[in-house]
Amino acid sequence: MSASDRDQLRIDLLSEEAMKTSAIEGEILDRLSVQSSLRRHLGLAPDSYPSKPREQGVSEMMVDVYSNYSEPLSHDTLFRWHDMLLSHDRHLERIGSYRSHEDAMQIVSGRLDRPTVHFEAPPSHQVPAEMDHFVTWFNRTSPDGLEPLRALIRAGLSHLYFESIHPFEDGNGRLGRALAEKSLAQNIGQPSLIALAFTIERKRKAYYDQLERHQKTLDVTPWLIWFAKTVLTAQQVTLERVGFFISKTHFYDRFRDQFNARQSKVIARLFKAGPDGFKGGLSAENYISITGTSRATATRDLQDLVEKGALSRTGELRYTRYWLKLDRDG
Repeated sequence: MSASDRDQLRIDLLSEEAMKTSAIEGEILDRLSVQSSLRRHLGLAPDSYPSKPREQGVSEMMVDVYSNYSEPLSHDTLFRWHDMLLSHDRHLERIGSYRSHEDAMQIVSGRLDRPTVHFEAPPSHQVPAEMDHFVTWFNRTSPDGLEPLRALIRAGLSHLYFESIHPFEDGNGRLGRALAEKSLAQNIGQPSLIALAFTIERKRKAYYDQLERHQKTLDVTPWLIWFAKTVLTAQQVTLERVGFFISKTHFYDRFRDQFNARQSKVIARLFKAGPDGFKGGLSAENYISITGTSRATATRDLQDLVEKGALSRTGELRYTRYWLKLDRDG
């Protein structure tokens, strides 16, 4: 890949993680704004798309995690991430520092008048001491520390321990996942582009169930097994996404200037669906809907794409479906 292609791959992977770590918390971001912010924070040529506060914040944090992965963890690191992530939030009392309110820090769900308490974190006055222990532990268990732990164990424990302390008013989930990625990057000795949040978001309920269950027990082995499997799945997802990106680059190199405007629009829509593809395959009706063209024109366009080798075709008559024909398909 060219340097610009590698930069775009970084943007794609980091933006997906930023989107998904926010989606886990129920926050939906503007993808183009995230990507624009990432380009700026990575020192790449900026585009003209406006950057929004939430997207700007999570992008800045993701780049900091990515770029400074090898630095030892400190309270200031966590304060910096928290400030980046939530500086736009005018409702929080404390941004860039640990919580200090006297109310219990509880994870609750259900009705306001009869909430279900899933977990109660240590009271605020204990947080500084707990975080001193945590930061010391995190650095001691790094590959260069006095008591190094294996990658998956350290990342899993760091996430569980941090979430159990719940040191901030808000943003703990996103910071906890950032810590897990920092831990993994330190253990492999290079920045991590693993699709961890992407994978967790796909099994969000199981993730919260596992956290809740193992914040109440001293036996965290089942959590570590679940987390390790999730990381290994995330690694496979990342490899698939990288392979898909490379195939996409080769595809456009091969078919440069060979598509009309309608075909280009549909091809872009198919690639936007990602490695999992367009659900159920592309039909003639899909083509008509995307382009606004007639059925006869859609039929000609699709036949042309098949003859050029850009699409493959399966099924017959109304069950005919079309699929991107990529390098990995042979």
